[in-house]
Amino acid sequence: MADKLIISFNEYTKIVEQLAIQIHKSYKPTVLVGIMRGAAPIIDILSRIFKLPIAYIVIQSYSGKGQEDHQGELMFAREISSLAKEEDFSKVLLIDDLSDTGLTLNKSIEWLKEYGPTKKFIKEVKTACLWKKKSSTFEPDFCPVRLDSDPWIVQPTEHYEEIPIEEILKKKNRAD
Repeated sequence: MADKLIISFNEYTKIVEQLAIQIHKSYKPTVLVGIMRGAAPIIDILSRIFKLPIAYIVIQSYSGKGQEDHQGELMFAREISSLAKEEDFSKVLLIDDLSDTGLTLNKSIEWLKEYGPTKKFIKEVKTACLWKKKSSTFEPDFCPVRLDSDPWIVQPTEHYEEIPIEEILKKKNRAD
């Protein structure tokens, strides 16, 4: 398995703020589209900063325990989840947490441009992520951290994947 880069919540929010500054300097999106799950906390923060409507694309790419270093088949949900109006999709900022291989971002742009309800409104799609790994073939438009290696990035909420609800209940009961 690759080396791990462990990110604290404080570090994470600072990187999102750096991303917001990059975007603010050169792009005025009309909607933020997040690739789930990785983009969820990013799009939450950016939508509050920029006061923009949001949309989500649900994609599953990694599958199975021990698959951290291997990308599985990409599976897209049938619909975008959003309350944004169709005309809000003229200048899209497509957001993911990282550019690992680049496949998810590339395929998401293709999918978004062909998505029936909004495709005739899309004039421009730009991309943003927090990290670009060394071996990624995709070049995001906005990315504050460009890594010189390919570590597994352990994000602040990732540990919850390993904690059963019973353990959380025990911890709460001990604190009470």
